[in-house]
Amino acid sequence: MMMRGSLLFNGNRRTVQRFRQFAMQPKIKLILCCCIALSVILLLCRGSSFVEWTDSSTELVDRFALPRKGYAILMNTWKRYDLLKESISHYASCPGLDSIHIVWSEPDPPSKSLKKNLYNVVEKNSRQGRRVELRFDINEEDSLNNRFKEIKDLEADAVFSIDDDVIFPCSSVKFAFDVWQSAPDTMVGFVPRNHWKDDTGNYIYGGWWSVWWTGTYSMVLSKAAFFHKKYLRVYTKEMPASIREYVTKNRNCEDIAMSFLVANVTGSPPIWVKGKIYEIGSTGISSMGGHTEKRTQCVNRFAAEFGRMPLVSTSVKAVDSRNLWFW
Repeated sequence: MMMRGSLLFNGNRRTVQRFRQFAMQPKIKLILCCCIALSVILLLCRGSSFVEWTDSSTELVDRFALPRKGYAILMNTWKRYDLLKESISHYASCPGLDSIHIVWSEPDPPSKSLKKNLYNVVEKNSRQGRRVELRFDINEEDSLNNRFKEIKDLEADAVFSIDDDVIFPCSSVKFAFDVWQSAPDTMVGFVPRNHWKDDTGNYIYGGWWSVWWTGTYSMVLSKAAFFHKKYLRVYTKEMPASIREYVTKNRNCEDIAMSFLVANVTGSPPIWVKGKIYEIGSTGISSMGGHTEKRTQCVNRFAAEFGRMPLVSTSVKAVDSRNLWFW
């Protein structure tokens, strides 16, 4: 009887141990889930203090992260003064900016009040006590080629060409600038476009939807792109004059001409940088009827002028993985 009782006792004890082992697994999972949930709650509660710390340490980070030579903004504008003020106010606060050059092609010079307002905005929004130079580049002729005129006393090598109605976060601009520094002969931009041949052998200009559908691109538009300042001289003095005349006459395609020029020099594709774009304007050349057809004509005309098709297609896209969960 004693032996039978001990066997029953040992059997019960083994059962209890197995039950405990079985029960421990969900307990561990439950404890881990509680710890994760608690960590998330603490991070959310302290989110504001984290943002404050980030803002207060920006000066220290920028001091060591920024290259010795920054970049210059080349901003094209036309009688949209409110948009111009908003864009200048935003970009003046971006780290790494050395100067802002406003391409002015209007028949009347900028008013004293506009100049004063913009100078005050730049001085107010320049970060860390840096002095950002603001300059109006006055042109007598109204031509889209004006945005690519050579600036002889430009200190920065990098030019960020931007329209007055397009705004990107400073972090996106800084990332694009970093990408450009790794390939300074290439165009690096936020707005990709494509081209291809049809059955007749003619080239077709493709907008955003063709880029999205095919996953390839061969141009980045100069409405938001970095390129080396040397291309301003090449565009003005070395590119066939017939191309500049075509741009002036048709009031279109200066951005395509610059893409052709850079590709012809490098033999390489541009680099598309992913970035959040805010278009604060509602009107422009691209909103006019027949825009795509006119740009298709430009692609074929420029290919004939260059004697070949220099544009190179690619599917590479630069993404700042620090701001993404998945990439």
